[in-house]
Amino acid sequence: DAAETSLLNKLIRTSLVESSHSVEILQQDPTSPLFSARTFEELPLKKELLTGIYMMGFNRPSKIQETALPIMLAYPPQNLIAQSQSGTGKTAAFVLAMLSRVNAAEKYPQCLCLAPTYELALQIGSVIELIGRFCADIRVTYAVRGNRVAQDAAPEEQIVIGTPGTMLDWCFKRRLVDVRKIKMFVLDEADIMMDTQGLSCQSIRIQRRVFQTGCQMLLFSATFKESVRSFAMRVVSNPIVIKLRAEELTLGNIRQYFFTCRNQEEKYRALCNIYGSITIGQAMIFCQTRRSADWLSVEMSQEGHQVALLTAELTVAQRANVIQRFREGKEKVLIATNVCARGIDVEQVTIVVNFSLPTNLKKEPDFETYLHRIGRTGRFGKRGIAFSMVESRDVRLVQKIEEHFQTKIKQLDPDDMDELEQLEN
Repeated sequence: DAAETSLLNKLIRTSLVESSHSVEILQQDPTSPLFSARTFEELPLKKELLTGIYMMGFNRPSKIQETALPIMLAYPPQNLIAQSQSGTGKTAAFVLAMLSRVNAAEKYPQCLCLAPTYELALQIGSVIELIGRFCADIRVTYAVRGNRVAQDAAPEEQIVIGTPGTMLDWCFKRRLVDVRKIKMFVLDEADIMMDTQGLSCQSIRIQRRVFQTGCQMLLFSATFKESVRSFAMRVVSNPIVIKLRAEELTLGNIRQYFFTCRNQEEKYRALCNIYGSITIGQAMIFCQTRRSADWLSVEMSQEGHQVALLTAELTVAQRANVIQRFREGKEKVLIATNVCARGIDVEQVTIVVNFSLPTNLKKEPDFETYLHRIGRTGRFGKRGIAFSMVESRDVRLVQKIEEHFQTKIKQLDPDDMDELEQLEN
């Protein structure tokens, strides 16, 4: 689901996504000057935070950070709605803002941060602890199910991260948090909140109470659909809105081919011929079912290939570990079901193979999944190659994909080694 995908992206990102799209800014007062920070030193950040952000591997602000951080750190505080795709540095940006706003000498909650799930709350907390590792007197606690706090034991930590239900309980039922003292309220993953029953209502109840105290409101979302926009405007009053368009995948630099095969064994023979004819850095192979992925993994391993297997049965942490090993080149082949069609950028991937074409419940092509699958190659402006293994009755699917994307998918003879060898030229 969306929350698992978001967590997976947070776990596997080792660097920021560099977007070529510009930042769009909407504000209530268009004449108000906005400052864009090209370096972290230009921002009003404590020395300890600068050290922490550099230790995290951030050398300069990302596009969303260079625009959003000056707004988040400004005095008087300004409310913000920020939309940007996964991996652009949103979490680090609002973590810096929270760590800058709190007074370390005051031992009570001053910043509240809401996330849709327990796992995402912990992941945000880990970023706070990394960036704030040199801020010795600033501490974090978690308003999540399972974190048992004594009935009258008000937390002394300055930052509270939690899920909406437990945060509601802490603030208003048990009164562990004095909302009148909250300086900053952060709502992360707003689009996931919208898709999860009850979370948006709980978030609004918390927001309405802390808003009365005049605290700063920050809302973040990977998408900005109309439902998210309307929710955001209910939560945040008079905001500045920052939008960064998602990177669009295209097929322009990916050469596409298909083989007609009678059965699974013939598909595997075609795959072996590809390996025998083309120099491959790393390859991703997509299967439609777990059973097919398991079978292929066993076959390739027996042939001596270094193979990793990625399926939905793995936990998010296990999936992140598999992807990280693949990124580091410890396995040359990643066999996957649709669980990782999105969000994996590995520069060495030169070939993507559809062991089965993606289809929906009506047995029609799943165009979006096809685009995201083969988009794993041809990244970073490089040329890529995508092969699809198709049974005779499914050639019509190839034709529909061609029509939909206005593209050409060339048919190859799986036994013609010479033709395969020419593809590298």
